[in-house]
Amino acid sequence: MSLHQLIEYYEKTTFDYSVAWLTRENPAIHFGYYDEQARVHKEALLRLNEVMADWAGISAGTQVLDAGCGLGAGTIWLAKARKAQATGISPVPDQINKARGRAREERLTDLVQFEEADYHQTPFPAQSFDVVWACESLCHSPAKHAFYQEAFRLLRPGGKLVIAEYIRSGRPLSDRQEFLLTDWLQGWVIPDIDTREEHQSYARLAGFSELTIRDITSHTRVSHRNLYHQARRWWWLGQILAAIRVRTPVQHGNHRGAFRQYEALEENAWFYGLGLAEKPVSPKYCTLEPEEKAIKND
Repeated sequence: MSLHQLIEYYEKTTFDYSVAWLTRENPAIHFGYYDEQARVHKEALLRLNEVMADWAGISAGTQVLDAGCGLGAGTIWLAKARKAQATGISPVPDQINKARGRAREERLTDLVQFEEADYHQTPFPAQSFDVVWACESLCHSPAKHAFYQEAFRLLRPGGKLVIAEYIRSGRPLSDRQEFLLTDWLQGWVIPDIDTREEHQSYARLAGFSELTIRDITSHTRVSHRNLYHQARRWWWLGQILAAIRVRTPVQHGNHRGAFRQYEALEENAWFYGLGLAEKPVSPKYCTLEPEEKAIKND
């Protein structure tokens, strides 16, 4: 899937997200984290930010790159809640324009900036950040190893990469599992999702000491189920509007993906993972086997 398709997807689904998911206080395009501190949707969206920031140790003055920032909700939260110096990037011009507007409204331009950029190859100098943050954005990458390499380049020694990501349960899966995954991922313009071991391999080859991935599905399942029920409730109307071409194939695919994600989850085709990796203070270099070189330089 191309960058053009990704931009088109987010441009054409903004209305859907605003109606079905986003809150006025927090236009976050991600699932929510439910626990004793977050029992409703708007709280769960913020709670995921808190969990990620706590694990990565983000505090006042931390230089954070929000890689795939969407409408900038996470970037702005990092500045408001943690007083971090946060930079958000997205390849979608409309998202960047809206994020900049919100930063001005919130009077956070001294702590926040937004740039139109591709997280595989950013315009920033090496060792520019203390934390690289990717919340449900890495899934869109057709070359995830390249993302890990760029994140490693951007981090200072001792810096951390924190991700919230959809993780494959295995490869290959059963025909039923693969069907549900494919139908969901195509609708959300995601080329594929990778296994825990594949992510860990990419991180190791990039130079990270270790990538720890926690399965936090028990905390996000309510959010997946809520989206499923919303999508199913209006599926009949979506089919009619798609048939008469009021809704585009992109919008219809996004709608279908909203319930396929939960069906695939229920079939144990994937889980919701929270990952953390650290750039060694003294990087250790190793000799790569030929097949590892091929992966790294693909």
